[in-house]
Amino acid sequence: MSNQKKLVAVTAIVLIAVFFVATYLFKDAKVKETEKLVSNNRASLIRDYSPSQGSAMLKVTLVEFLDPECESCAFFHPLVKEILSRYEGRIRYVVRYAPFHPNSKFVIKILSAARLQNQYWETLDLLFKKLPEWGSHHNPQPQLVWTYLPELGLDIERIKVDMNDEGIMKMIDQEIEDGNTFGVRQTPTFFVNGRPLRSFGLQQLEDAIKDALAE
Repeated sequence: MSNQKKLVAVTAIVLIAVFFVATYLFKDAKVKETEKLVSNNRASLIRDYSPSQGSAMLKVTLVEFLDPECESCAFFHPLVKEILSRYEGRIRYVVRYAPFHPNSKFVIKILSAARLQNQYWETLDLLFKKLPEWGSHHNPQPQLVWTYLPELGLDIERIKVDMNDEGIMKMIDQEIEDGNTFGVRQTPTFFVNGRPLRSFGLQQLEDAIKDALAE
């Protein structure tokens, strides 16, 4: 190999190394920035009205900002449920909303109304399961949601009234404000005991939970 080719090869290796180091430092800085935001606004990470499972006294709290029209959220939903089942009685789970998609607010209103009939979690499960039908990016049909709800024995007419309550609209506005406060730019976004994941992924989520349980 000529000296010129060696120089090119070495330069390429150095540039790649610099890129990975810079990427790591950028992610680390973003994580620290988010941790500071949480520290300064800890009372806003979980609202009194937030749907939750598990006691507030548990050692670990998992907060998920989700969008009911988000395909990634639908994919992660059964995986999160499996983690909660595996660590049953050890993790509190809290749902927050980040309505980024066009029909998200509509569905959040329905979920909130279903909660008044004690069918929140069942409705969330069902709508994520049916998301490919009603939430297709190419042909969204949110009105199909009304055809699913009878499966749960919900009072549809009551849902249609309750979902338009002014308090639900204020809640959604608060969710958006809090999501902005904590720098939520994608869904799902997870916080484990107030700490964001260092990088996104199922394994990263499990590792963060294990670390929190071990502390």
